[in-house]
Amino acid sequence: MDLPLPQIDHTGVPHHYWGANPGETEREFSARRAAELDKMIETLGPDNVGAFIAEPVLGTGGITPPPEGYWEAIQAVLKKHDVLLVADEVITGFGRTGSMFGSLESRRDAFAETIVREAGKTIVQARMEVSRCVNTLKLSVEEAKRNAGEIVPFDAYTGSEQRQGWFTREPLGIITAITPYNDPLNLVAHKLGPAIAGGNAILLKPSNLTPFSAINLVEALLEAGLPHEVITIVHGDRELVTAMITAREVPWSRLPAATGEAISRAAGLKKLAMELGGNAPVIVMNDCDFNKAVEGCVSGAFWAAGQNCIGAQRILIQAELYDRFREAFVAATQKLKAGDPLQEDTDVGPMISKQVAERTEAAVTEAIKAGAKLLCGNHREGSLYHPTVLAGTPVTRRLWHEEVFAPVVMLAPFHTLDEAIEMANDPDYSLHAGIFTSDLNVALEAANRIEAGDDQRLLRLSFRRHALRRLQIRKHGPRKRALRL
Repeated sequence: MDLPLPQIDHTGVPHHYWGANPGETEREFSARRAAELDKMIETLGPDNVGAFIAEPVLGTGGITPPPEGYWEAIQAVLKKHDVLLVADEVITGFGRTGSMFGSLESRRDAFAETIVREAGKTIVQARMEVSRCVNTLKLSVEEAKRNAGEIVPFDAYTGSEQRQGWFTREPLGIITAITPYNDPLNLVAHKLGPAIAGGNAILLKPSNLTPFSAINLVEALLEAGLPHEVITIVHGDRELVTAMITAREVPWSRLPAATGEAISRAAGLKKLAMELGGNAPVIVMNDCDFNKAVEGCVSGAFWAAGQNCIGAQRILIQAELYDRFREAFVAATQKLKAGDPLQEDTDVGPMISKQVAERTEAAVTEAIKAGAKLLCGNHREGSLYHPTVLAGTPVTRRLWHEEVFAPVVMLAPFHTLDEAIEMANDPDYSLHAGIFTSDLNVALEAANRIEAGDDQRLLRLSFRRHALRRLQIRKHGPRKRALRL
């Protein structure tokens, strides 16, 4: 805004459309702006310059990225004179967005293969994750263009008729982001994209089991023009994580948390966004679209080898439909091909490690000894654990109450909707819940009464009479997580 503040000198605005000479390319324009900055610093004296503060260029469409080569040229000048760079709004740091997405999409196959080799996802699922990553970052860029601020009239108050106020979106500063292994690319994008769009810098710690997808993504962002100061990647163990979340310099942490209470106690008074454990119930009513219910439940249970925080772990089927559903579900499960994730026709790949697969096998064996009936699966080859279906699992077993995070699903019958909802709500936590029914009233009642998720509840329905295939209803409850932007 070029306000005449004391001890503040303004450089030329890095807006090519506004400030370029006729025929001047973006790189030439950036070089000229850098030369102007160099001359200004020399005139003032490098020892008299405290810092170079970068703020966003605001256009009618929102935030305008700097021109090609700008950050590279500016940082060379600052390094020459040993002047500190303060990126007051790192939304400028999204850089050449077209280049960023082009870089990701041109390396789609390489990104997908990395996901397969380090996480064990099938190649088909890995390609879908790359697409979701690109979409996540595009949405983040669009958000950076919106809600830069607002003028608020005060004329509703007597004596304030001629007054107005304004607010601006201010970055929090440094965001700690700790990501899990099950979506090693897209969940990193979920942390980085909104944080950058909000003007923050990120301290990123990817899972030690799947670090390369995160490293590749950050390298692509840096190549596209993101300033190196925006993202720092670190690797380490629990001691490092504790240091990251307890650092007073970090006002906000985003992380997956199997031990949310312990992390909250350690973090202290700061904003936390934790993706906690899930034990998702799915209710199948008599009036459902049967084929779609079977298909949806098989996909929900065994996608990504069950290593999915919203995976279907408990499927509750109305009694009159139970036998038919059980037979069809087991038959569909047995058709799934488990094996080499690089093969195009593989449905289920290996789990993240042999130790995790062994732990899953032990939990299932414990449930069988306690009275559960094995319908198929419970066969392990190294880290490959075949899709497993159980019936009659005692509700006292940890397999029923805790998140299994594996290709294991339990079937159980119910008689009334009240009984189904009581069973669905039995465990202490669930990120996701679903119902298959043709009755909208039943669906809405389930959405209202099922305790799933912290700030929203998701309900999937399959309609025949209403000519609707899928409807997603979101119920917003008390906010327990900070908004991303």
